[in-house]
Amino acid sequence: MAQHNELGKKGEQLAIDYLIENGYQIRDKNWRFQKAEIDIIAQKKDVLAVVEVKTRSSDYFGNPQDFVNPKKIQLSVKAINEYVVSKELDLEVRFDIIAIIKSEKETKIEHIEDAFLYF
Repeated sequence: MAQHNELGKKGEQLAIDYLIENGYQIRDKNWRFQKAEIDIIAQKKDVLAVVEVKTRSSDYFGNPQDFVNPKKIQLSVKAINEYVVSKELDLEVRFDIIAIIKSEKETKIEHIEDAFLYF
């Protein structure tokens, strides 16, 4: 497996652990619909958090969250609409980003709630 793929998998597991530690229930991970993939779908009380995980080894080229583009946002919105309808959910939906910088020396995790409001 390519090194960036391994880093991405480690980042997703760190994000899952972080969410569980903060009271979220993981409903699905790597959920796919058409061309979209949702990294993590988690629930806390009556909120469905749609989580995009971005992991980088440094912030040299920018913050991890800066790499979520409008196309990814559009696909995520379409996919989660299908998820909510197909599962007949009646929950508030929120789009979050968990930005992780994992270097050899340290790991930084930033959870940005309602992240798509800022794009």
